[in-house]
Amino acid sequence: MKRRGFVKLCATAAALVGANPDLLAQPGGQIKKYERVLLVDAEGAPIKADALEVGKSYVFDYPYTTTPCFLLDLGKPTARDTSLTTEAGTRYVWEGGCGPQRSIVAFCAICAHKMTHPAKAVSFINYRHEIVSFEDASEQPAQRSQVIYCCSEKSVYDPADGARVLGGPAPQPLAAIALEHDEGNGYIYAIGTSGGELYQKFFDTFAFRLALEYETSDIRKPVRNVAAVVSIAEYSRTQMMC
Repeated sequence: MKRRGFVKLCATAAALVGANPDLLAQPGGQIKKYERVLLVDAEGAPIKADALEVGKSYVFDYPYTTTPCFLLDLGKPTARDTSLTTEAGTRYVWEGGCGPQRSIVAFCAICAHKMTHPAKAVSFINYRHEIVSFEDASEQPAQRSQVIYCCSEKSVYDPADGARVLGGPAPQPLAAIALEHDEGNGYIYAIGTSGGELYQKFFDTFAFRLALEYETSDIRKPVRNVAAVVSIAEYSRTQMMC
C-alpha cells in the first residue's frame, strides 16, 4: 500500500485493496467506496479514537447527509473476519473494529427490517450498553449487553460481530461503515460501506419527511470532507428503550 503503517483500514480485504484499489468500487469487492471523510466534533475539531467514551452512543450522517450511522467504542476487541450474508444472499466479510484496541465500530443506523432510524424527534433504534432482555433467533428468552436494539419490531444486532442479527425479524445485519484509523494522530475516517445497503429504498420511502427534517431539496447529497459526530441525545430528542 502507498500509505505506510500508520494507517490501518477497518474494513475487509485491506491487503487486496492495497494491491488493487479498484476493488473498492467493484461489485465483487468487500467495500463500496464513498467519499473519505474525517470524523469531527460539533466544533469541527477532528475526533481522536481515545476521546470516544466507552459505551456511549454517537451518531453521524454518512455516506449521505440524511443517512444516520452509529459510532461506538465497545471497550473491548471485536470479532475478526466475520462472515455475514445479506438478505439477497451475498456473502461478505466484516474485518472488525479499529482503534488501539480494535473496539471502535460504525454501522448504518437504518434497521434492516422496516428501516426504523434515529430521527430528530425520536429514535426507536439505539445502542444498549447495559444488559437487556430479548428473544433470540430461536424465539427463546435471551439476555445480552452491548447490542443495537430496535424497539419497533424487536430486531437485535451484535455490533461486536458485524451487527449480526441476534433476534427479531431483521433479514440481514446492519450495513457496516468502513473506518480508517490514523495511528499517528488518532483521527478516524469513514471511507465506505460493506454489507446490504437500504439507501435507495430509504430515500423512496421517507423522501418527503427527510426533506423537511433536514431542510434540504437534495436528500441524496453526499457527505463531503467531514462528518460531524454528536451523541444520540443531541441527534434525537428522545430515545425509546424497550
